[in-house]
Amino acid sequence: MKLQFSLKYFILTVFIFLTEVLIATKLNNIFFVRAYLGDVIVVMLLYTFVKSFVKINDNKLILGILIFSFMVEFAQYFHVAEKLGFRPGSLMYIVIGNSFSWIDNLCYATGCLILYIFVRTTNNDGVTPIP
Repeated sequence: MKLQFSLKYFILTVFIFLTEVLIATKLNNIFFVRAYLGDVIVVMLLYTFVKSFVKINDNKLILGILIFSFMVEFAQYFHVAEKLGFRPGSLMYIVIGNSFSWIDNLCYATGCLILYIFVRTTNNDGVTPIP
């Protein structure tokens, strides 16, 4: 792991973030997009964000993002946002979330699988994936 800024990944991060905002604000009446596609895409947002600032093995990063996503989802099961005193509607309450769903975990895993397949087939940044 090495600190290294990547404009390519930073631009992708901004684009994916704006896509997530669009999904949350303008496409929220399309159930499939809001409920599932947003969760698939959010792991890609995390991936590009980390790759914007750190040169790291892709497989380790994808696995770390999957584990992190699962941990956040399970924190929702235990209502961690409420227990930490965050009020409904506050930024941290929204970031942590408030409702556990097994389907969300499936969406995160799907997003990570798509990332893994993409990285394995393109290997476009010179970081050799672990076989």
